This record gives sequence, C-alpha cells and structure tokens, in this order.
Amino acid sequence: MPVGATATKDAPVDPRGPRFSAWITTAILAVVLLTGSWRLLAAQTLLFGMCAFISLKLNPWGHVYRFAVQPRIKPTTEREEAAPLRFAQGVGFVFAFVGTIGYVTGLTALGVVATSAALVAALLNAAVGLCLGCEMFLLLRRYAPALARPR
Repeated sequence: MPVGATATKDAPVDPRGPRFSAWITTAILAVVLLTGSWRLLAAQTLLFGMCAFISLKLNPWGHVYRFAVQPRIKPTTEREEAAPLRFAQGVGFVFAFVGTIGYVTGLTALGVVATSAALVAALLNAAVGLCLGCEMFLLLRRYAPALARPR
C-alpha cells in the first residue's frame, strides 16, 4: 500500500482527541520502560497497527475521549485530516514493533531505545501538539508527492 493510502477513509477528527490518546500512549510507554514488559509493548504495537492499517476508529482512547472527555469541554470546529494521523500511527507501530522484538529476543538495549523514541514522539504530541509522524507525512507529500498520495 502506498504511503498515505488507507484501508478505509476516516473522517477528519477533533485534534484534541489524538493529543488525549498521546497522553495515554505516553503513560503506557513509560510503564514499558520502567517494567520491561514486552507484553504491554506488544499490546501497544497492536493498537498502533490497527489504527494505522485499518482505521483510527479502532483506537479505544479515541472512544474514551469522545464519550467521557469531549462532552465536558468547550466544543470546537477545528478538525484535522486523518491521513497524517494514520501515518503517525504507522511510525509508532514500527518503533513499538522493533522495541517488542528487542525485549522478546533479549536485546533489551534495542527494546529500550525503540520504546524511548516512541515515548519521546508521544510526549511531544501530548504536551505541545507536535506530531512528528504527521510532520513526516507532510514532508513526504511535499517532496515525494507520488509516494504520499493514494492512486
């Protein structure tokens, strides 16, 4: 599948939802680093994969945001396209997958480095709204438009 191509077309989303999810992802990845739990990292890898390759609607933290948080905060008309978010989930998938492989095979340093990279990206998104994967997507679309656009 070309970069940016999607299995399903996700509607634009409230940008506060992905930031909420990034906070939870940050917490999960921090626990992985503290405990070395490859099982927890594998679960996060699966979540990244489902969101990247199937649909953002499969993210349970998005559902928590929509049903528990969003009704309690001021409404916004701001929306964010889903394609960069899905690409970012794919980047998270790669780092989490490499981290999982590292922990499972006993290459703990690899697991720690890959998980730490994913943690930094999640924390940047959560704390200041800088989505590194989204920025990568936009750079790819700008400098390699044939790769970034679905055919």
